Amino acid sequence: MHDNKLLQVSGLKKYFQVGKGQMLQAVDGVSFYVNKGETFGLVGESGCGKSTIGRTIMGLYDKTDGDVVFGGQNVHELDGQKRFEFYRSMQMIFQDPYASLNPRSTVREVIAEPMEVHGLFSSKKKQLDRVYELLEEVGLNRDHANRYPHEFSGGQRQRIGIARALALDPDFIIADEPISALDVSVQAQVVNLLKKLQTNKGLTFLFIAHDLSMVKQISDRIGVMYLGNLVELTESEALYENPLHPYTQALLSAIPIPDPDIEENRERIILEGELPSPINPPSGCVFRTRCPMAMEICSTKKPVWQEVEQSHYVACHLYDKTIGDKTPVKKAHTV
Repeated sequence: MHDNKLLQVSGLKKYFQVGKGQMLQAVDGVSFYVNKGETFGLVGESGCGKSTIGRTIMGLYDKTDGDVVFGGQNVHELDGQKRFEFYRSMQMIFQDPYASLNPRSTVREVIAEPMEVHGLFSSKKKQLDRVYELLEEVGLNRDHANRYPHEFSGGQRQRIGIARALALDPDFIIADEPISALDVSVQAQVVNLLKKLQTNKGLTFLFIAHDLSMVKQISDRIGVMYLGNLVELTESEALYENPLHPYTQALLSAIPIPDPDIEENRERIILEGELPSPINPPSGCVFRTRCPMAMEICSTKKPVWQEVEQSHYVACHLYDKTIGDKTPVKKAHTV
């Protein structure tokens, strides 16, 4: 099993300096691994640090602490030619298909650029044939090659972005909220395309999103983030059937159920209060200021990351067997 781990993230921290002596703790000690051939989903609300994790794994940001090991190599120790080769193995699909494509380049130039930088083809004809091949793989056609990005819809632009990410034939793709800027009707099409590409090419994905219902469609395992911390991690089905962390429970309760009778009668967990600032996160458990199950210990002691059930990890004092009284300081607010 150990040999199957393509990516290993250990104790990763990424802090940004903001103002005089202030540090924004975007990612604060996150650990997980991604097996070869699987899709690992990373979810959480805006500002929780999930996109920062993706960019730090890629080496677009320097880490503050911790390790990122990909294919046995420490990413942040790679330099020169080794880093250049690393980018052939790992690519990124960006969130905004409008901003991530150069408006002055044709689609052919956008997709061919990584191939030129890495010197993949000896002739322009072979390169163009590969561009045509990639366009067809993502559901577009060769006639699109000479058009410009502004001539396409959001969903089509994201397909172009996916084709560009595939240009170097990578093993691992970080999909950073690839569907959040798209219409709901198009989101499922893009997710289905990614699943098909994964099956055909044996790709491994880190899929970053804030929509838990869509993440379930594509992920084998899911990690839930809150304010720079991982709070829960398990297999996709287990997370939906038995969410353990109060934050995960609240996220799942917000997903509409397509049955009016069930939807009308079920309880929704409403989180009170504002999301705290990552510049000055709460002491102890970072979720305690909004947690309906918060206890006294939550304000003083950071919960330990532990395996509560098989392959089901959570950081929450409710599951700490060393704590006696589990009476919440405040009751859950449901509607």
